[in-house]
Amino acid sequence: MRGKVAVIGVGMIRFGELFEKSLENMIQEAYLNCLKNVDMGIDPKEIKAAWFGQWSGGFIGQGAQSGHSLTSMIGNRNIPCTRLENACPTGGDTFRHACLGVASGLYDVVLALGAEKMRDKPSAESLGGAGGGGGAETGNHPAWMIGQGGPAIQAMHATRQMHELGYTMEDYARVAVKNHHNGTFCPYAHYQFEITMERVLNSPVICWPLHLFDCCPQTDGAAAAIVCRADLAKKYSSKPVYVIGSNVGTDHHQLWDRNSFIEQQSTVKAALGAFEMAGIKPKDVDFAELHDCFTNTELMNIEDVGFVRKGEAAKRLSDGEFDLNGRLPINPSGGLKAHGHPIAATGLGQIFEVVTQLRGEADKRQVKLKNGIGLQQNVGGPAFGVCAVNILSRSL
Repeated sequence: MRGKVAVIGVGMIRFGELFEKSLENMIQEAYLNCLKNVDMGIDPKEIKAAWFGQWSGGFIGQGAQSGHSLTSMIGNRNIPCTRLENACPTGGDTFRHACLGVASGLYDVVLALGAEKMRDKPSAESLGGAGGGGGAETGNHPAWMIGQGGPAIQAMHATRQMHELGYTMEDYARVAVKNHHNGTFCPYAHYQFEITMERVLNSPVICWPLHLFDCCPQTDGAAAAIVCRADLAKKYSSKPVYVIGSNVGTDHHQLWDRNSFIEQQSTVKAALGAFEMAGIKPKDVDFAELHDCFTNTELMNIEDVGFVRKGEAAKRLSDGEFDLNGRLPINPSGGLKAHGHPIAATGLGQIFEVVTQLRGEADKRQVKLKNGIGLQQNVGGPAFGVCAVNILSRSL
């Protein structure tokens, strides 16, 4: 894929509790914003295929979605469109599949779009499906039956990180403080307010040692990207961004098959493959959008992607290395913690941020670019057993 695919437009809406907007409203707004973002212009008819990321499908009350749902909503029923679902990495994997459609030579210009309505049903029902991998309404999924929801799974990891690596609840709280600070500069973030260590540590315990403010919010949202052949990119954009690495990694489906609770092999595998494709090392990356569904998860992902050694992330965070003006800014958008986590839109929202940063258009949250390379990562599913990683560059 390296050198074959470019992003020429990205678009999204502000994430949040969007009760006033339907799924169709969100999709159309993100799509139109994406078209407008192609600064040299594009005729929508030039888009020859689409991939639609949509995790929740029917059991969050959105009906049985399929590929043609998207093409109907954007007014282009003449193109092939595939609906994709791959747990929390749905958005990142939707983007990857769109890139593969171009890299294969099958299409010149395609669309990737992810959208999710998480707030139109009670939290317990929505979170049950997210954590248990499905079957929330019937409770018939093995993970759901033994309480393997997202907070419980990550609490197990957080506890083990404390035991093996010496991490503390204060270390986790620092992630929330950093990401909320970043979110105040992002007009698309669900939460746009600062938070203190004290507020995090004094908030209600959700599943020890994780507090309320260690957990990302449930969020509605939509985000999109248009990708094309790299050799055509400058026809559409004065600032194309190139995809140089992409991969998906998997691990065991059940927790009892895992051999470690201080790392997630799905992320390790996805990152290794993406870096190999890109022909670079983690040290070459300028910044990253990482999956911080819980604060301890960000620390684990920083290590699993390969940015620091296992057990070093908390100290590096405390030293300011991952701040906006640090050595390696992590989650300049505010991350899932402040930006929100509308599952299928999350990864594409991260792609939006990476592209915006690489173009130098991120305003007050703009990071310093040395090599012009950014990374996006999502991990999730039952036992957090699937991960998507995409690496983008402002040059080939």
